[in-house]
Amino acid sequence: MSTETFEFQVEARQLLQLMIHSVYSNKDVFLRELVSNASDALDKLRLAALRDDALGADVSDLHIEIETDAASRTLTVRDNGIGMSYDEVGRLIGTIANSGTAQFAQELREAQEEAGAEGLIGQFGVGFYSGFMVADEMTLLTRRAGESHGTRWSSRGEGTYTLAKVDDAPQGTTVTLHLKPADADDQLHDYTADHTIREIVKRYSDFITWPIRLVPKAVDGETADAGEAADTAPEPETLNSMKALWARSRDEVSDDEYHELYKHISHDWREPLETVRLQAEGTFEYQALLFLPSHAPHDLYNQNYQRGVQLYVKRVFIMDDCEALLPPYLRFVKGVVDAADLSLNVSREILQQDRHIRMMQRRLTKKVVSTVKDMMTSAPDRYATFWREFGAVLKEGLLTDSDNRDALLAVSSFATTHSADEPTTLKSYLERMKDGQDAVYYLTGESRQSIENSPHMEAFRAKGIEVLLLTDPVDEVWVDAVGEYEGKPLRSVAKGEVDLGGEDDDKADGEREKQGEEYAGLLGWMKEQLGEDVKEVRLSSRLTVSPACIVSDAHDLTPALENMYRAMGQEVPRALRILELNPDHVLVKGLNEAYKEREDRAGLAETAELLHGLAVLAEGGRPKDPGRFVKLVADQLERAL
Repeated sequence: MSTETFEFQVEARQLLQLMIHSVYSNKDVFLRELVSNASDALDKLRLAALRDDALGADVSDLHIEIETDAASRTLTVRDNGIGMSYDEVGRLIGTIANSGTAQFAQELREAQEEAGAEGLIGQFGVGFYSGFMVADEMTLLTRRAGESHGTRWSSRGEGTYTLAKVDDAPQGTTVTLHLKPADADDQLHDYTADHTIREIVKRYSDFITWPIRLVPKAVDGETADAGEAADTAPEPETLNSMKALWARSRDEVSDDEYHELYKHISHDWREPLETVRLQAEGTFEYQALLFLPSHAPHDLYNQNYQRGVQLYVKRVFIMDDCEALLPPYLRFVKGVVDAADLSLNVSREILQQDRHIRMMQRRLTKKVVSTVKDMMTSAPDRYATFWREFGAVLKEGLLTDSDNRDALLAVSSFATTHSADEPTTLKSYLERMKDGQDAVYYLTGESRQSIENSPHMEAFRAKGIEVLLLTDPVDEVWVDAVGEYEGKPLRSVAKGEVDLGGEDDDKADGEREKQGEEYAGLLGWMKEQLGEDVKEVRLSSRLTVSPACIVSDAHDLTPALENMYRAMGQEVPRALRILELNPDHVLVKGLNEAYKEREDRAGLAETAELLHGLAVLAEGGRPKDPGRFVKLVADQLERAL
């Protein structure tokens, strides 16, 4: 048969060099691309044989073969799939030559600069041409099922390529790469080594539907074992498991198989806490098999933490750490998502932000959150483990995911004064609220113990009003973002004035008014003495035991939140806070009497400073001048002896 030679357009050499050196970050993916093409060809043949009984194609043993030859430095990938006709080879494989390479080169550069703004994959046959990253020459031999003649295509990826019709081509497609020398510095591995082929197939193509077989190297007659005939060929080795567990129904897969897949993906020796299955059908199909781990990794809060969801497209591995599939607050979820089709950029290594990706993320997020909700009722012990390990990171979603905020609140639980051991949900809190209570009360702090010992809790404890005890750093932020639950505002017991009500409200109002008049002079004098450190000095309705406490105005940032913003490099103005005094405490009563009786109040000024410092310490802060504070305490102790 005659051979025709075609010239690439002028820009083709520049284009191929750009593609070979810039498009793919990992040269190993050339084998993924060739195996993926072969798998598609097998799928098409199976479908064509079902539609056309007269096709006459053999579909009894559809498979992919990989053969290496170290002596001639070739690697061959063949399939017995649908194959291509002469015209199809020119149109599909020769597309780079015939589709306007100048335009392609420009779009390719833009795709690189804009993180793949255009979905170029498939449009220009780039996957096939990735072979030139590792080969000096590529040859393709193919025959379409049902046709008698085949086609041979060959090129060195430079100025020309050849096309020829041949008589002796087997059904399917065979791609032979004449490999470049191995170069470790250029990350160019020895692709004639069986262990290299095994590793690449296991990583990228393990779940391909069809068997991928490694053809054994011929056994030389002189080196054959005794009694073994020189021409005896060992059986090919199947490299892939073909066990895409997410594609099989639940009753076909054991828990042990799911757990083994989880351990393979996560590198975690412990079993997962929960398995989440999802199969979406319709215009856009995908399958997901996700796992909730049983413990939080040590680097969960690190900036460079690697997500654990792998992306496949038609069972072909695309990326290991697909951030687009789940929001950051679900970064601990491990698993696999396999889409029937997705818009990928030219190298298949960067996902396009199209509506399918957003749709998958929304659906997967809702599925994970609903699974956690189911655990709350059906497996409370497992839920308790989950919340202990991942509750803090899940609450990040209350800040960033307004669409799912209600669902996240429903699966959140919090430590509470109602129980020393059992956390509560906001729904349960509302059910236990006292008559007349108009808010959900909370207090943030470093630990449960420090919160329970806070002076702010005294009046609430005395009246038996439940308070949420929030100890995670994110709690400082999400309560302000959420604001309310079921119409009840979330109110910090350390902010604003507290009016807890009661049966003797009228009597209490009268007493407070009388105390206000009695302490007015002291309060004004202390405000002058502490002017640089406090916004106001007033009497407290929240203290029953402690002499004083520090509170913030209702809309002020808490000190912990101020420190958090500063740690992130955001400067915030220092907010002056309010000093509240307990008018029933002996120390405050004595201070008021001394203020009224003494003309010389120098000693009282030190006492006022000490009282303020004690209030700061009580909430876990530190005095403005610790050295001076210690000296004042020592002097007071000395005078008391």
